[in-house]
Amino acid sequence: MGFQKTMKALSDPIRREILELLKGGRMSAGDIAGHFSVTSASVSRHLSVLREADLVRDAREGQFIFYELNVSVLEEVLMWISTLKGEN
Repeated sequence: MGFQKTMKALSDPIRREILELLKGGRMSAGDIAGHFSVTSASVSRHLSVLREADLVRDAREGQFIFYELNVSVLEEVLMWISTLKGEN
């Protein structure tokens, strides 16, 4: 896992909010963008950063792209943090 990419992705409040949205299940890019007052292009860039960090997965279905959490990467991050706290 590339911790640098993961931490960079998690450092932005919009990207963290996108992850919060995806806790409820997969969503289309348009549905995600509808939750923010920034441009669709900006949301698309945030989704790209999350995808590059492997925090989300995407799947094209017809004209739509759906995103979902990649919980395995999130679990790895949590395990790593717990080792820092001495919780092995």
